[in-house]
Amino acid sequence: MAQTSCNNGETDQVLVEERGSVRTFILNRPKQLNALSFQMISRLAELFYASEEDSNVKMIILKGHGRAFCAGGDLSTPFHIIHQGNWQLGANYIRELYTLIYMIATYRKPQSCLDCPLKVSILNGIVMGAGAGVSIHGRFRVATEKSVFAMPETAMGLFPDVGSSYFLSRLPGFFGNLTSHIVHIYDENYCYYCGKPFPTLSMMPIEFVRIMVMSCFPFSYIFLYSLAGEYAGLTGFRLDGAEMFACGLATHFVSSDKLPLLEQALVEVNTSDPDAISAIISHFSHIPKLKEGSPYHKMKIINHCFSRRTIEEIISTLESKALDKKDDWISSTIQLLKKASPTSLKITLRLIREGRLQGVDSCLVREYGIFCHVLRGEFNKDILEGFRAIIIEKDRNPKWDPSGVELVRDDDVDRYYTKIDDEDWEDLKLPPRSYLPPPHAIAKL
Repeated sequence: MAQTSCNNGETDQVLVEERGSVRTFILNRPKQLNALSFQMISRLAELFYASEEDSNVKMIILKGHGRAFCAGGDLSTPFHIIHQGNWQLGANYIRELYTLIYMIATYRKPQSCLDCPLKVSILNGIVMGAGAGVSIHGRFRVATEKSVFAMPETAMGLFPDVGSSYFLSRLPGFFGNLTSHIVHIYDENYCYYCGKPFPTLSMMPIEFVRIMVMSCFPFSYIFLYSLAGEYAGLTGFRLDGAEMFACGLATHFVSSDKLPLLEQALVEVNTSDPDAISAIISHFSHIPKLKEGSPYHKMKIINHCFSRRTIEEIISTLESKALDKKDDWISSTIQLLKKASPTSLKITLRLIREGRLQGVDSCLVREYGIFCHVLRGEFNKDILEGFRAIIIEKDRNPKWDPSGVELVRDDDVDRYYTKIDDEDWEDLKLPPRSYLPPPHAIAKL
């Protein structure tokens, strides 16, 4: 085994292990919970590009050093930059991050039997924000009992980004083993990654759909009726590893003590066959038991309440439920929504619902434009207030402006979708991927 790094302080934040045909990239900022710095983003982009071009590399394993996989983007520097009025540097950070995410989302090995991306993310610890962006869009995602997933941005005056309007909008509608249920799913013709045609889908047992989800991560071509994405994105609720597996954010669940054996098996197999890799991971995995207080037990309420047209109606419906029956979960959900930035909630709901109709590329481009508006602070300063209350002073008592969802009009949200009024600003330009034909650019839902 060869382990490489650099001593210049830029690339040793990502360690590289070379074992046969496998490359393991290790996020190495444990004291910062592996939050992605600009240097880490640049290094990962360089490594993924080199591995994609190297015919000797058959698999990428991505993991974190310490108790986190990746707790998000390192936004402390961009925050100070924004505070000083230089929002463009913050936009540069986001642009490089989104470009990396797109590269990972569309990553493939030419020698793979299905021309699909072959990347295994080991999510043994905290997975938030940008950590989700560099992992959830990949082929295999292994959760453990130590995994914690969340998109907490609305509590910080931001919105769930990193392509989450793509993957949150496509979470399956139910958790766990529901073989008795029949659900309607939309038709799609192609796998987003490899272009392989799939049969027409209409009415299917949920377990068969689950097998397809696990085997090819087809967030782009199937959609189950569900509001789990709205719930997770709006509230920032933390999911554990069992819940990540149950809702499809993770493809496998492996006990953390088995991870060394799993990694060794992946290295020894020396293949890029997705079925073989899936079988190996499955050998070490099991179906975890969901905790008693899991949202799994609240999916009927989630789908009922979060299907409302507006944030105001979502909160009102939850409050009506709370009057009918005392329920700590409903009360805590209402409080999470009321503590979040009203503007962020409105943007998030619109992004997730629009994301169901578009591919990951379109979602990233749209999120980038909105993020640039947020960085500029031209419409409100919630991002600065969120960072002050959550990260800097830590009083956790932000003063949002506007202060309530009823004060945020549709026109206010529309402004975040407009072109940036700056002659030096450009839309996000993602790298061309010649093997993705037009049907893959926008999901045909």
